[in-house]
Amino acid sequence: MSIGDRMTLRNLYLYLVCLITLIISIFAAVSLVRGTVELLYPDPGYGYYGVPDSKMSAEEQRKLEQQAKDSQHRNSVLGLVSSGTMLLIAVPVYIYHWRRIQSELPARPAVTTGEPPTTP
Repeated sequence: MSIGDRMTLRNLYLYLVCLITLIISIFAAVSLVRGTVELLYPDPGYGYYGVPDSKMSAEEQRKLEQQAKDSQHRNSVLGLVSSGTMLLIAVPVYIYHWRRIQSELPARPAVTTGEPPTTP
């Protein structure tokens, strides 16, 4: 079978979908790992941490620091959910299209070595 026989418009579509979903899956997996690390090892922050403001009471500054931490935690969780959702959608789409490609491939002929078959 030549490559011209395999490259129909339909097969090109199937291969293109597989390529795109594979790339999306890779980026989503990287983002998932990064989000997990962010959640387990949060950024110390630069906003109100350790920057004394004479106009702000200690209680107000503590509240702002807690709000910044909560916001960072929320963003990390949202990133994890987003990455996980991308993976949950892209991987089955990839598997479906890849199986379609594989099921439509013609059976390969058996390779002969020139030796007579051995019988037990």
